[in-house]
Amino acid sequence: MRAPIGNFETATPVPDCLDELTAPVADAVRNWRAGIPADRVLYVDTDPRWADTAVFLEHYGSDLTERSANCVVVAGKRGGETTLAACLVLSTTRVDVNGAVRRQLGSRKASFAPMETATGETGMEYGGITPIGLPADWPLLVDAAVVDLPYVLVGSGRRRGKLLVPGKVFAELPGAVVLEGLGV
Repeated sequence: MRAPIGNFETATPVPDCLDELTAPVADAVRNWRAGIPADRVLYVDTDPRWADTAVFLEHYGSDLTERSANCVVVAGKRGGETTLAACLVLSTTRVDVNGAVRRQLGSRKASFAPMETATGETGMEYGGITPIGLPADWPLLVDAAVVDLPYVLVGSGRRRGKLLVPGKVFAELPGAVVLEGLGV
């Protein structure tokens, strides 16, 4: 199948390639509940040698600059309690951790979670964390600009491979809250 964005050799519906995904992502696909069918989410194999952004765009298509999103794990703290959450913003922006995230989580302080926490709690590889398959009790804060895109390139749960996801899917994932201005 031809990928709807980028220059990828093949794009495979995620239900047809569960072995390429980490366990939490594969489980989320098996138990899919979004209104858009899971087979509209596509897996594309990517070579880790081309992971550097400039090389990645040169190899897979400069059009991906405006169609890629980053998923990061944050920790909000208040009164000795820590709340973990994920944030999804366009890759051309950065997460407004000290503004939008802190307010949404009701935290006094918010910061990026340590790598060990992010990977340990998600069961995903650092640099490949994706919103699909996150712990169900986590808030998933999604910038409205991501939801507006027909397809978005995000991590697959591993460093190798990416997912091409219809933007509207992110608003339907467990714990999703769509926010204007999450990415600045």
